[in-house]
Amino acid sequence: MQDFEIYGRIDRPRRLPDEVAVALTKAIEGGQLQPGDRLPTEAVLSKKFGVARTVIREAISLLKYDGVVDSRRGVGTFITEITNRSAFRISPGCFEKRKQIIKLLQLRAEVQAGASALAAGTRTTAQMQALEDLFAEIERLDALGPDGALEQRVDTELEFYRRITEASDNEYYVEVIGMIEGNIQSNLRSAFLKNAAASEFGPSILDEHRAVRDALAIQDASLARSATRLRFERAAERLAAREDFL
Repeated sequence: MQDFEIYGRIDRPRRLPDEVAVALTKAIEGGQLQPGDRLPTEAVLSKKFGVARTVIREAISLLKYDGVVDSRRGVGTFITEITNRSAFRISPGCFEKRKQIIKLLQLRAEVQAGASALAAGTRTTAQMQALEDLFAEIERLDALGPDGALEQRVDTELEFYRRITEASDNEYYVEVIGMIEGNIQSNLRSAFLKNAAASEFGPSILDEHRAVRDALAIQDASLARSATRLRFERAAERLAAREDFL
């Protein structure tokens, strides 16, 4: 099994999954890890880096989203061929995406607000039940915290607002929201997760989503518009105010 100098202990309080992802990527860029190589197991990496296995699991997930590694069930996680990667983005530069995410959140504040206002009047009982179920799942995952359910929590929230957009019965809203999400998933996923872990968990954040759900439940278009706009505006403001995310 490979044993490289890259496995240095990670100092706290830095965001550990990001640091592990950067360390592994530097090893790939430096040729210490080659395409086709199998990564050590989570247990081995956890011991080498001196971090919890959940940290290693999240770091590998970040690398997967950028196409840098590929997991094969029952076999292990392998470094992908460069030609097969959608992008090679896990690097220190990957974590300087704040302005892009803020701009997308500002855009979404307006677009999603319009979709929510329409959805308040057009959503069906079945669609509202689906939103109730998704919100309950957001609450459950939020209680687990970013160390326990970061990706699931973020993806469930994205699904919640995607379903609201679909309930607007306007395919153009669906198309624009899809473009915004696609940009995040393709280019900003790692940074988006980092920000979510730091500032998008907790009771006050749940209250923002709850206000949107409640407005849709009572079919108040004006309230749905204002609650949705406020939710995304506040998310953008929180990210802009963070001094650790430059």
